[in-house]
Amino acid sequence: MKWKVTCLLLFAVLLYGCSKPVVQKMEVTGYCGCGKCCGWERGSWKYLKLNFWNRYVSAGKRKGQPYTGRTASGTKPHEPTPGLFSIDSIVHPWMIPIRIIFFPWLLLSEDGTIAADTRYYPFGTRLYIPGYGYGVVEDRGGAIKGKYRLDAFFNSHQKALNWGRKRIDVQFLK
Repeated sequence: MKWKVTCLLLFAVLLYGCSKPVVQKMEVTGYCGCGKCCGWERGSWKYLKLNFWNRYVSAGKRKGQPYTGRTASGTKPHEPTPGLFSIDSIVHPWMIPIRIIFFPWLLLSEDGTIAADTRYYPFGTRLYIPGYGYGVVEDRGGAIKGKYRLDAFFNSHQKALNWGRKRIDVQFLK
């Protein structure tokens, strides 16, 4: 009798583990932390723009307040890093010793920052975007409205412009 229950449980675990991931066609836009993408400007007219080292929100409900550069969930935005054990290591195997010796903190992969409408995708939702990599919803953009829009964070404005706006299949992970 015990082995029947064990087999049934094992079958249920295998069946649940083999479920197909949710894939959905979405519009993914690239953005970065610059003033054009995130809506901030240097200096305040209150101080005649002489405090150019400070950043202030330039539009919206928070106009004139200091800009921190943090996401809506309070994290610092970042691009995904593949880590040592990735496809990049297979393509460039000569980089493995260099990564181990000079960049040991890059051994583990890190998910990128994704901005989404949090009514549909709450903070912490993990997904895979082909061409970008793995990402986690950590931000909500002001222009992101609806279920089929995402923004992917890039470290530079040029990378965000190169990405542009794409309609691609996004895989949602559990």
